[in-house]
Amino acid sequence: MEKLNIFIVEDESIVAKDIQNSLTKLGYNVVGSANNGKDAIEKITELMPDLVLMDIMIKGPLNGIEVSEKIKEQMNIPIIFLTAYADEGTLSRAKITEPYGYILKPFKEIDLHSTIEMAVYKHQKDAELLKERDFLYSLVENKDDKSTDILFVRSNSRLVKVHLKDIYFIEALKDYVIINTEFARYTVHSTMKELDKKLGTTEFARVHRSFIARLDKIQSIDNQNVIMENEKKIIPVGGSFREELMQKLNML
Repeated sequence: MEKLNIFIVEDESIVAKDIQNSLTKLGYNVVGSANNGKDAIEKITELMPDLVLMDIMIKGPLNGIEVSEKIKEQMNIPIIFLTAYADEGTLSRAKITEPYGYILKPFKEIDLHSTIEMAVYKHQKDAELLKERDFLYSLVENKDDKSTDILFVRSNSRLVKVHLKDIYFIEALKDYVIINTEFARYTVHSTMKELDKKLGTTEFARVHRSFIARLDKIQSIDNQNVIMENEKKIIPVGGSFREELMQKLNML
């Protein structure tokens, strides 16, 4: 396994040297360091390390939190804050930059090691989720692509192919949606608005603020509900969605 490349931002040279020695002892590769915000941004942009250890109180007009904000705007690099300050105000300001860890000085090597490993793991998982989300969206954004008749959804740490023709209905659940198919159910981190937009208007209809139904899976409709075929699922029809639903149906 390749060594992790780490950049140190620390304005106390003795402390910076101690951190470097600890990192080297733990098996990491220190690619550089800086004692002020300006140099830190320039060197990190050039070196693109795997992770940054950032002291909050550093020399110059920019503190560590402000430097982290600028790095986050330009690069996708996990940052761990190092600080001797644990007051609520400092923590509140640091949280805004969404760091991948927070270590109080003085620290033990075991704390440094565990925080770095957890930060790298979380960053990798975040990157995987982002890649999967973008891949999912790309499949349904290009309507001229034949691949738009399928979705890939995450299930048990795998991407599973789901044919749109197999979907019966989709149900909202807070920040998630549940895709119900003939064979399985899949929970996806998305919104009804996003799915409604990307599934298209020909095969699917938003029948309620919490439900999207596939039109050819509807068995019957009464005044307040649609009944799905096979599993006989009853879905409520929202008043504001009823007219649009009826317009999509091929009626005699």
